[in-house]
Amino acid sequence: MPDLWTDRRAAARRAVEPLALRMRPRTLDEFVGQAHILGPGRLLRRMLDAGTLTSIILHGPPGTGKTTLAEVIAHHTGARLVRENAAAVGVARIREVIADAGRRLEENAGRTILFLDEIHRFSKAQQDVLLGDAERGTVILVGATTENPLFAVNSALVSRSTLFRLEPLTEDDLRAVLRRALADPDRGLGAMNVCADEDALDTLARLADGDARRALTALEIAAMSARAPDADARHAIRITADDARESIQRKALVYSRDGDEHYDLASALIKSVRGSDPDAAVYWLARMLEAGEDPRFIARRLAILASEDIGNADPHAVALAAACWTLVERIGLPEARITLGQCATYLALAPKSNASYRAIDAALADVRAGATVPVPLFLRDPHKADSAGSETHGAGYQYSHTEGAETSVGPVTDQDYLGVEKVYYQPSDRGYERTLRQRLDEARAARRPRSRQSDDRPDRR
Repeated sequence: MPDLWTDRRAAARRAVEPLALRMRPRTLDEFVGQAHILGPGRLLRRMLDAGTLTSIILHGPPGTGKTTLAEVIAHHTGARLVRENAAAVGVARIREVIADAGRRLEENAGRTILFLDEIHRFSKAQQDVLLGDAERGTVILVGATTENPLFAVNSALVSRSTLFRLEPLTEDDLRAVLRRALADPDRGLGAMNVCADEDALDTLARLADGDARRALTALEIAAMSARAPDADARHAIRITADDARESIQRKALVYSRDGDEHYDLASALIKSVRGSDPDAAVYWLARMLEAGEDPRFIARRLAILASEDIGNADPHAVALAAACWTLVERIGLPEARITLGQCATYLALAPKSNASYRAIDAALADVRAGATVPVPLFLRDPHKADSAGSETHGAGYQYSHTEGAETSVGPVTDQDYLGVEKVYYQPSDRGYERTLRQRLDEARAARRPRSRQSDDRPDRR
Protein backbone atom coordinates (compact mmCIF):
# COMPACT_ATOMS: atom_id res chain seq x y z
CA MET A 1 0.00 0.00 0.00
CA PRO A 2 1.57 3.37 -1.03
CA ASP A 3 2.32 5.86 1.73
CA LEU A 4 4.13 9.18 2.14
CA TRP A 5 7.51 7.51 1.97
CA THR A 6 6.94 5.23 -1.03
CA ASP A 7 8.67 7.54 -3.53
CA ARG A 8 11.60 8.15 -1.20
CA ARG A 9 12.13 4.43 -0.69
CA ALA A 10 11.97 3.80 -4.44
CA ALA A 11 14.50 6.60 -5.06
CA ALA A 12 16.85 5.09 -2.47
CA ARG A 13 16.68 1.75 -4.22
CA ARG A 14 17.31 3.31 -7.63
CA ALA A 15 20.34 5.17 -6.28
CA VAL A 16 22.22 1.93 -5.66
CA GLU A 17 21.23 0.16 -8.86
CA PRO A 18 24.31 -0.86 -10.88
CA LEU A 19 24.80 0.49 -14.40
CA ALA A 20 24.02 -2.88 -15.98
CA LEU A 21 20.58 -2.87 -14.35
CA ARG A 22 19.86 0.79 -15.12
CA MET A 23 20.75 0.36 -18.79
CA ARG A 24 18.50 -2.60 -19.42
CA PRO A 25 16.56 -2.03 -22.64
CA ARG A 26 12.91 -1.14 -22.16
CA THR A 27 11.70 -1.55 -25.75
CA LEU A 28 12.44 -3.80 -28.70
CA ASP A 29 14.15 -0.88 -30.45
CA GLU A 30 16.61 -0.52 -27.55
CA PHE A 31 17.37 -4.23 -27.45
CA VAL A 32 20.81 -4.98 -28.93
CA GLY A 33 21.75 -8.25 -30.62
CA GLN A 34 19.79 -11.47 -31.21
CA ALA A 35 18.83 -10.40 -34.72
CA HIS A 36 18.38 -14.08 -35.62
CA ILE A 37 15.17 -14.14 -33.54
CA LEU A 38 14.21 -10.45 -33.26
CA GLY A 39 15.22 -9.08 -36.66
CA PRO A 40 12.60 -8.13 -39.25
CA GLY A 41 10.69 -11.22 -40.36
CA ARG A 42 12.22 -13.46 -37.68
CA LEU A 43 9.96 -15.77 -35.72
CA LEU A 44 9.89 -14.09 -32.30
CA ARG A 45 9.49 -10.65 -33.84
CA ARG A 46 6.62 -11.92 -35.99
CA MET A 47 4.94 -13.47 -32.94
CA LEU A 48 5.21 -10.19 -31.03
CA ASP A 49 4.08 -7.99 -33.89
CA ALA A 50 1.10 -10.26 -34.61
CA GLY A 51 0.13 -10.53 -30.93
CA THR A 52 0.33 -14.34 -31.08
CA LEU A 53 2.89 -14.90 -28.35
CA THR A 54 2.66 -18.35 -26.75
CA SER A 55 4.83 -19.94 -24.10
CA ILE A 56 8.53 -19.75 -24.96
CA ILE A 57 11.81 -20.95 -23.47
CA LEU A 58 14.87 -18.73 -23.82
CA HIS A 59 18.19 -20.51 -23.48
CA GLY A 60 21.77 -19.39 -23.85
CA PRO A 61 24.87 -18.23 -21.93
CA PRO A 62 24.67 -15.71 -19.07
CA GLY A 63 24.58 -12.03 -20.03
CA THR A 64 22.89 -12.54 -23.39
CA GLY A 65 19.66 -10.82 -22.33
CA LYS A 66 17.18 -13.53 -21.34
CA THR A 67 15.73 -11.64 -18.37
CA THR A 68 15.83 -8.35 -20.23
CA LEU A 69 14.05 -9.86 -23.21
CA ALA A 70 11.27 -11.14 -20.95
CA GLU A 71 10.76 -7.61 -19.61
CA VAL A 72 10.82 -6.12 -23.11
CA ILE A 73 8.26 -8.67 -24.27
CA ALA A 74 5.97 -7.79 -21.36
CA HIS A 75 6.31 -4.07 -22.15
CA HIS A 76 5.69 -4.66 -25.86
CA THR A 77 2.59 -6.80 -25.31
CA GLY A 78 1.20 -4.81 -22.38
CA ALA A 79 1.05 -7.98 -20.28
CA ARG A 80 1.61 -8.13 -16.54
CA LEU A 81 5.03 -9.62 -15.75
CA VAL A 82 5.56 -11.88 -12.75
CA ARG A 83 9.21 -12.79 -12.13
CA GLU A 84 10.16 -15.94 -10.25
CA ASN A 85 13.29 -18.03 -9.91
CA ALA A 86 12.83 -21.79 -10.04
CA ALA A 87 15.58 -22.24 -7.45
CA ALA A 88 13.64 -20.22 -4.85
CA VAL A 89 9.95 -20.81 -5.59
CA GLY A 90 7.67 -23.76 -4.98
CA VAL A 91 4.55 -25.24 -6.52
CA ALA A 92 2.27 -23.29 -4.17
CA ARG A 93 3.54 -19.96 -5.49
CA ILE A 94 3.21 -21.11 -9.11
CA ARG A 95 -0.40 -22.17 -8.49
CA GLU A 96 -1.04 -18.76 -6.93
CA VAL A 97 0.35 -16.95 -9.99
CA ILE A 98 -1.72 -19.12 -12.35
CA ALA A 99 -4.90 -18.56 -10.33
CA ASP A 100 -4.34 -14.82 -10.35
CA ALA A 101 -3.66 -14.92 -14.12
CA GLY A 102 -6.99 -16.71 -14.59
CA ARG A 103 -8.85 -14.06 -12.60
CA ARG A 104 -7.25 -11.27 -14.63
CA LEU A 105 -8.42 -12.95 -17.85
CA GLU A 106 -11.95 -13.32 -16.53
CA GLU A 107 -12.02 -9.66 -15.51
CA ASN A 108 -10.55 -8.52 -18.86
CA ALA A 109 -7.53 -7.12 -17.00
CA GLY A 110 -5.05 -8.48 -19.53
CA ARG A 111 -2.65 -11.36 -19.95
CA THR A 112 0.00 -12.48 -17.46
CA ILE A 113 3.56 -13.47 -18.36
CA LEU A 114 5.23 -15.75 -15.85
CA PHE A 115 8.99 -15.35 -16.24
CA LEU A 116 10.57 -18.40 -14.63
CA ASP A 117 14.33 -18.04 -14.45
CA GLU A 118 16.51 -21.16 -14.17
CA ILE A 119 13.54 -23.27 -15.19
CA HIS A 120 15.80 -26.33 -15.40
CA ARG A 121 15.94 -26.34 -11.59
CA PHE A 122 12.28 -27.34 -11.43
CA SER A 123 11.73 -31.06 -11.00
CA LYS A 124 9.57 -32.94 -13.49
CA ALA A 125 6.64 -32.87 -11.05
CA GLN A 126 7.01 -29.11 -10.57
CA GLN A 127 7.16 -28.51 -14.31
CA ASP A 128 4.04 -30.62 -14.77
CA VAL A 129 2.08 -28.01 -12.79
CA LEU A 130 2.62 -25.56 -15.65
CA LEU A 131 1.49 -27.84 -18.47
CA GLY A 132 -2.28 -27.43 -18.55
CA ASP A 133 -2.46 -23.68 -17.99
CA ALA A 134 0.44 -22.96 -20.36
CA GLU A 135 -1.31 -25.00 -23.06
CA ARG A 136 -4.66 -23.27 -22.47
CA GLY A 137 -3.03 -19.85 -22.49
CA THR A 138 -4.12 -18.96 -18.96
CA VAL A 139 -0.55 -17.81 -18.39
CA ILE A 140 2.19 -17.12 -20.91
CA LEU A 141 5.26 -18.95 -19.68
CA VAL A 142 8.65 -17.43 -20.49
CA GLY A 143 11.27 -19.82 -19.17
CA ALA A 144 14.97 -19.03 -19.07
CA THR A 145 17.88 -21.43 -18.71
CA THR A 146 21.58 -21.66 -19.43
CA GLU A 147 21.16 -25.39 -20.12
CA ASN A 148 19.92 -27.15 -23.23
CA PRO A 149 16.13 -27.32 -22.69
CA LEU A 150 15.88 -30.50 -24.75
CA PHE A 151 17.75 -32.26 -21.94
CA ALA A 152 17.07 -30.10 -18.88
CA VAL A 153 13.35 -29.33 -19.27
CA ASN A 154 10.39 -31.69 -19.18
CA SER A 155 9.76 -32.89 -22.75
CA ALA A 156 6.01 -32.28 -22.34
CA LEU A 157 6.69 -28.66 -21.44
CA VAL A 158 9.17 -28.29 -24.30
CA SER A 159 6.56 -29.58 -26.75
CA ARG A 160 4.15 -26.83 -25.60
CA SER A 161 6.74 -24.08 -25.95
CA THR A 162 8.75 -22.42 -28.69
CA LEU A 163 12.50 -22.57 -28.06
CA PHE A 164 14.75 -19.60 -28.76
CA ARG A 165 18.50 -19.69 -28.29
CA LEU A 166 20.19 -16.40 -27.39
CA GLU A 167 23.76 -16.09 -28.62
CA PRO A 168 26.63 -14.15 -27.01
CA LEU A 169 26.69 -10.54 -28.19
CA THR A 170 29.22 -9.65 -30.85
CA GLU A 171 31.97 -7.11 -30.15
CA ASP A 172 30.09 -4.58 -32.31
CA ASP A 173 26.96 -5.16 -30.23
CA LEU A 174 28.89 -4.63 -27.01
CA ARG A 175 30.53 -1.44 -28.27
CA ALA A 176 27.06 -0.10 -29.10
CA VAL A 177 25.86 -0.97 -25.57
CA LEU A 178 28.89 0.75 -24.00
CA ARG A 179 28.53 3.90 -26.11
CA ARG A 180 24.86 4.15 -25.20
CA ALA A 181 25.74 3.90 -21.49
CA LEU A 182 28.38 6.63 -21.84
CA ALA A 183 25.95 8.96 -23.60
CA ASP A 184 22.77 8.41 -21.54
CA PRO A 185 22.49 11.25 -18.95
CA ASP A 186 19.58 9.72 -17.04
CA ARG A 187 20.34 6.02 -16.68
CA GLY A 188 23.95 5.91 -17.85
CA LEU A 189 27.16 7.85 -17.26
CA GLY A 190 26.33 10.84 -19.46
CA ALA A 191 25.97 13.19 -16.48
CA MET A 192 29.42 12.24 -15.13
CA ASN A 193 31.40 13.70 -18.06
CA VAL A 194 33.00 10.34 -18.82
CA CYS A 195 34.86 9.59 -22.04
CA ALA A 196 36.46 6.33 -23.08
CA ASP A 197 39.23 5.82 -25.59
CA GLU A 198 38.30 3.70 -28.60
CA ASP A 199 40.85 1.06 -27.62
CA ALA A 200 39.29 1.00 -24.14
CA LEU A 201 35.91 0.19 -25.65
CA ASP A 202 37.57 -2.41 -27.87
CA THR A 203 39.21 -3.97 -24.82
CA LEU A 204 35.96 -4.16 -22.88
CA ALA A 205 34.06 -5.54 -25.87
CA ARG A 206 36.69 -8.21 -26.42
CA LEU A 207 37.21 -9.28 -22.80
CA ALA A 208 33.49 -9.28 -21.95
CA ASP A 209 33.20 -12.37 -24.17
CA GLY A 210 29.67 -11.64 -25.38
CA ASP A 211 28.31 -10.73 -21.92
CA ALA A 212 26.68 -7.27 -21.84
CA ARG A 213 26.29 -7.31 -18.05
CA ARG A 214 30.01 -7.93 -17.63
CA ALA A 215 30.95 -5.17 -20.08
CA LEU A 216 28.74 -2.56 -18.38
CA THR A 217 29.91 -3.54 -14.89
CA ALA A 218 33.53 -3.12 -15.97
CA LEU A 219 32.74 0.26 -17.56
CA GLU A 220 31.14 1.47 -14.33
CA ILE A 221 34.08 0.27 -12.24
CA ALA A 222 36.52 2.01 -14.59
CA ALA A 223 34.56 5.27 -14.43
CA MET A 224 34.10 5.26 -10.68
CA SER A 225 37.69 4.30 -9.91
CA ALA A 226 39.23 6.76 -12.38
CA ARG A 227 38.01 9.80 -10.44
CA ALA A 228 39.63 10.68 -7.14
CA PRO A 229 37.16 11.18 -4.26
CA ASP A 230 37.91 14.92 -4.06
CA ALA A 231 38.03 15.54 -7.84
CA ASP A 232 35.97 18.32 -9.39
CA ALA A 233 32.90 16.81 -11.08
CA ARG A 234 33.38 19.24 -13.97
CA HIS A 235 36.64 17.56 -15.01
CA ALA A 236 36.27 14.82 -17.56
CA ILE A 237 36.94 11.22 -16.59
CA ARG A 238 39.02 9.47 -19.19
CA ILE A 239 39.00 5.67 -19.42
CA THR A 240 42.04 4.16 -21.13
CA ALA A 241 42.63 0.64 -22.37
CA ASP A 242 44.70 -0.07 -19.24
CA ASP A 243 41.81 1.16 -17.06
CA ALA A 244 39.44 -1.10 -18.95
CA ARG A 245 41.75 -4.11 -18.64
CA GLU A 246 42.14 -3.57 -14.90
CA SER A 247 38.41 -3.15 -14.38
CA ILE A 248 37.15 -6.33 -15.98
CA GLN A 249 37.42 -9.50 -13.97
CA ARG A 250 38.50 -12.79 -15.40
CA LYS A 251 35.52 -14.56 -16.89
CA ALA A 252 34.31 -17.67 -15.13
CA LEU A 253 33.95 -20.13 -17.99
CA VAL A 254 30.45 -21.53 -18.40
CA TYR A 255 30.92 -25.27 -18.24
CA SER A 256 28.88 -28.18 -17.01
CA ARG A 257 30.06 -31.74 -17.48
CA ASP A 258 26.60 -32.80 -18.54
CA GLY A 259 25.68 -29.64 -20.43
CA ASP A 260 26.03 -28.27 -23.95
CA GLU A 261 29.44 -26.68 -23.45
CA HIS A 262 30.95 -30.01 -22.38
CA TYR A 263 29.81 -31.79 -25.53
CA ASP A 264 30.41 -28.84 -27.84
CA LEU A 265 34.03 -28.40 -26.74
CA ALA A 266 34.73 -32.13 -26.90
CA SER A 267 33.25 -32.20 -30.39
CA ALA A 268 35.35 -29.19 -31.44
CA LEU A 269 38.53 -30.83 -30.13
CA ILE A 270 37.95 -34.12 -31.91
CA LYS A 271 36.89 -32.51 -35.19
CA SER A 272 39.93 -30.22 -35.13
CA VAL A 273 42.27 -33.18 -34.65
CA ARG A 274 40.44 -35.13 -37.36
CA GLY A 275 40.75 -32.07 -39.61
CA SER A 276 44.55 -31.95 -39.02
CA ASP A 277 44.52 -28.53 -37.33
CA PRO A 278 46.81 -28.68 -34.27
CA ASP A 279 46.32 -24.98 -33.48
CA ALA A 280 42.56 -25.33 -33.13
CA ALA A 281 43.03 -28.62 -31.27
CA VAL A 282 45.21 -27.13 -28.53
CA TYR A 283 42.87 -24.13 -28.17
CA TRP A 284 39.82 -26.33 -27.56
CA LEU A 285 41.93 -28.53 -25.31
CA ALA A 286 42.95 -25.46 -23.30
CA ARG A 287 39.32 -24.33 -23.04
CA MET A 288 38.33 -27.71 -21.62
CA LEU A 289 41.20 -27.80 -19.13
CA GLU A 290 40.65 -24.22 -17.99
CA ALA A 291 36.96 -24.93 -17.43
CA GLY A 292 37.82 -27.85 -15.16
CA GLU A 293 37.23 -30.82 -17.46
CA ASP A 294 38.51 -34.17 -16.20
CA PRO A 295 41.77 -34.77 -18.14
CA ARG A 296 41.02 -38.49 -18.19
CA PHE A 297 37.90 -37.81 -20.25
CA ILE A 298 40.00 -35.90 -22.79
CA ALA A 299 42.60 -38.69 -22.92
CA ARG A 300 39.85 -41.24 -23.48
CA ARG A 301 38.41 -39.27 -26.40
CA LEU A 302 41.84 -38.91 -27.98
CA ALA A 303 42.41 -42.65 -27.64
CA ILE A 304 39.13 -43.36 -29.41
CA LEU A 305 40.08 -40.97 -32.20
CA ALA A 306 43.47 -42.66 -32.63
CA SER A 307 41.74 -45.85 -33.76
CA GLU A 308 38.67 -44.32 -35.37
CA ASP A 309 40.30 -41.65 -37.54
CA ILE A 310 43.96 -42.65 -37.84
CA GLY A 311 44.05 -46.40 -37.47
CA ASN A 312 46.68 -48.20 -39.49
CA ALA A 313 47.67 -45.08 -41.40
CA ASP A 314 49.89 -44.52 -38.36
CA PRO A 315 49.77 -47.55 -36.02
CA HIS A 316 51.97 -45.65 -33.55
CA ALA A 317 49.12 -43.18 -32.89
CA VAL A 318 47.01 -45.57 -30.83
CA ALA A 319 50.07 -46.58 -28.79
CA LEU A 320 50.88 -42.94 -28.11
CA ALA A 321 47.25 -42.23 -27.15
CA ALA A 322 47.29 -45.21 -24.77
CA ALA A 323 50.53 -43.96 -23.22
CA CYS A 324 48.99 -40.49 -22.89
CA TRP A 325 45.97 -41.91 -21.08
CA THR A 326 48.22 -43.84 -18.68
CA LEU A 327 50.41 -40.82 -17.95
CA VAL A 328 47.44 -38.52 -17.42
CA GLU A 329 46.08 -40.91 -14.79
CA ARG A 330 49.49 -41.22 -13.11
CA ILE A 331 50.72 -37.63 -13.04
CA GLY A 332 47.51 -35.55 -13.09
CA LEU A 333 47.26 -31.81 -13.64
CA PRO A 334 48.92 -29.40 -14.13
CA GLU A 335 51.71 -31.48 -15.73
CA ALA A 336 49.27 -33.69 -17.65
CA ARG A 337 48.36 -30.68 -19.81
CA ILE A 338 51.73 -31.10 -21.55
CA THR A 339 51.11 -34.77 -22.26
CA LEU A 340 47.64 -34.03 -23.60
CA GLY A 341 49.01 -31.22 -25.77
CA GLN A 342 51.69 -33.53 -27.17
CA CYS A 343 49.13 -36.22 -27.94
CA ALA A 344 46.62 -33.84 -29.54
CA THR A 345 49.19 -32.21 -31.81
CA TYR A 346 50.69 -35.56 -32.86
CA LEU A 347 47.28 -37.02 -33.68
CA ALA A 348 46.31 -33.87 -35.59
CA LEU A 349 49.31 -34.25 -37.89
CA ALA A 350 49.20 -38.04 -38.24
CA PRO A 351 47.96 -39.44 -41.58
CA LYS A 352 44.25 -40.20 -41.35
CA SER A 353 42.27 -43.29 -42.27
CA ASN A 354 39.01 -44.73 -41.01
CA ALA A 355 39.38 -47.94 -43.02
CA SER A 356 39.61 -50.16 -39.92
CA TYR A 357 36.58 -48.41 -38.40
CA ARG A 358 34.56 -48.96 -41.58
CA ALA A 359 35.71 -52.57 -41.85
CA ILE A 360 34.54 -53.64 -38.37
CA ASP A 361 31.25 -51.73 -38.69
CA ALA A 362 30.53 -53.33 -42.07
CA ALA A 363 31.24 -56.78 -40.63
CA LEU A 364 29.03 -56.06 -37.59
CA ALA A 365 26.24 -54.93 -39.90
CA ASP A 366 26.40 -58.26 -41.76
CA VAL A 367 26.42 -60.23 -38.51
CA ARG A 368 23.43 -58.30 -37.15
CA ALA A 369 21.54 -58.73 -40.42
CA GLY A 370 21.25 -62.42 -39.61
CA ALA A 371 23.26 -63.85 -42.50
CA THR A 372 25.41 -65.99 -40.20
CA VAL A 373 28.32 -67.65 -42.00
CA PRO A 374 29.21 -71.10 -40.61
CA VAL A 375 32.85 -71.73 -39.76
CA PRO A 376 34.38 -73.79 -42.60
CA LEU A 377 35.24 -77.34 -41.52
CA PHE A 378 38.94 -76.94 -42.14
CA LEU A 379 39.00 -73.95 -39.71
CA ARG A 380 37.17 -75.71 -36.88
CA ASP A 381 38.90 -76.88 -33.72
CA PRO A 382 40.02 -80.49 -34.28
CA HIS A 383 40.50 -81.20 -30.56
CA LYS A 384 36.82 -81.69 -29.66
CA ALA A 385 36.90 -85.51 -29.86
CA ASP A 386 33.61 -85.88 -28.00
CA SER A 387 31.63 -83.83 -30.53
CA ALA A 388 29.57 -85.53 -33.21
CA GLY A 389 31.29 -85.25 -36.55
CA SER A 390 34.41 -83.81 -34.94
CA GLU A 391 36.55 -86.19 -36.98
CA THR A 392 36.13 -83.81 -39.94
CA HIS A 393 37.09 -80.73 -37.95
CA GLY A 394 40.33 -79.29 -39.22
CA ALA A 395 40.51 -81.73 -42.12
CA GLY A 396 42.08 -80.16 -45.17
CA TYR A 397 43.59 -77.20 -43.33
CA GLN A 398 46.73 -75.98 -45.08
CA TYR A 399 49.46 -74.86 -42.69
CA SER A 400 50.68 -71.58 -44.15
CA HIS A 401 54.32 -71.97 -43.08
CA THR A 402 54.76 -75.17 -45.04
CA GLU A 403 52.14 -74.97 -47.79
CA GLY A 404 51.77 -71.28 -48.52
CA ALA A 405 53.13 -69.25 -51.39
CA GLU A 406 55.69 -66.66 -50.39
CA THR A 407 54.42 -63.04 -50.34
CA SER A 408 55.45 -59.82 -48.67
CA VAL A 409 53.30 -60.76 -45.66
CA GLY A 410 54.75 -64.24 -45.47
CA PRO A 411 53.52 -67.56 -46.85
CA VAL A 412 49.84 -67.49 -47.92
CA THR A 413 47.71 -70.46 -48.98
CA ASP A 414 44.79 -70.29 -51.38
CA GLN A 415 42.27 -71.30 -48.74
CA ASP A 416 39.13 -69.18 -48.27
CA TYR A 417 38.91 -68.36 -44.55
CA LEU A 418 35.41 -66.85 -44.69
CA GLY A 419 33.49 -69.00 -47.14
CA VAL A 420 31.72 -66.09 -48.84
CA GLU A 421 33.04 -63.29 -51.00
CA LYS A 422 33.33 -60.21 -48.80
CA VAL A 423 35.73 -57.28 -48.76
CA TYR A 424 35.64 -55.35 -45.49
CA TYR A 425 39.08 -53.84 -45.04
CA GLN A 426 40.08 -51.41 -47.79
CA PRO A 427 43.25 -49.59 -46.74
CA SER A 428 43.78 -46.03 -47.90
CA ASP A 429 46.89 -44.84 -49.70
CA ARG A 430 47.88 -42.60 -46.77
CA GLY A 431 50.74 -43.19 -44.38
CA TYR A 432 51.55 -46.75 -43.41
CA GLU A 433 48.31 -48.00 -44.94
CA ARG A 434 49.86 -47.55 -48.36
CA THR A 435 52.26 -50.36 -47.45
CA LEU A 436 49.44 -52.41 -45.94
CA ARG A 437 47.38 -52.00 -49.10
CA GLN A 438 50.21 -53.34 -51.23
CA ARG A 439 50.61 -56.32 -48.90
CA LEU A 440 46.87 -56.93 -48.82
CA ASP A 441 46.61 -56.90 -52.62
CA GLU A 442 49.36 -59.49 -52.81
CA ALA A 443 47.84 -61.65 -50.07
CA ARG A 444 44.37 -61.54 -51.63
CA ALA A 445 45.80 -62.48 -55.01
CA ALA A 446 47.57 -65.46 -53.47
CA ARG A 447 44.34 -66.60 -51.77
CA ARG A 448 42.28 -66.65 -54.94
CA PRO A 449 41.27 -70.22 -55.86
CA ARG A 450 43.63 -71.76 -58.39
CA SER A 451 40.94 -71.83 -61.06
CA ARG A 452 40.61 -68.04 -60.77
CA GLN A 453 44.29 -67.17 -60.60
CA SER A 454 46.11 -65.95 -63.68
CA ASP A 455 49.06 -67.81 -65.10
CA ASP A 456 51.45 -65.26 -63.65
CA ARG A 457 50.40 -65.93 -60.06
CA PRO A 458 53.27 -66.34 -57.57
CA ASP A 459 54.97 -69.71 -57.86
CA ARG A 460 53.85 -72.03 -55.04
CA ARG A 461 56.75 -74.15 -53.97
